[in-house]
Amino acid sequence: MDYALHELLELQEIASFKTICLTKSKTMKALVSCPQLKAIMQQDVDVSTRQLQEYSALLSKAKINAIQ
Repeated sequence: MDYALHELLELQEIASFKTICLTKSKTMKALVSCPQLKAIMQQDVDVSTRQLQEYSALLSKAKINAIQ
């Protein structure tokens, strides 16, 4: 699927934001003592990791289409 340049840039921006969120959750999780909050943060880490993999797949596919 072909994407416009602004769509690729927006997707890269979202991926960058999610990377920052993932880093923050992983870092802060080590400092938290409440088990419930740790569980919420771990869930955020898991979801963010999955989303970043999906964004990466979209960006890879878009780059291939842009070259062809």
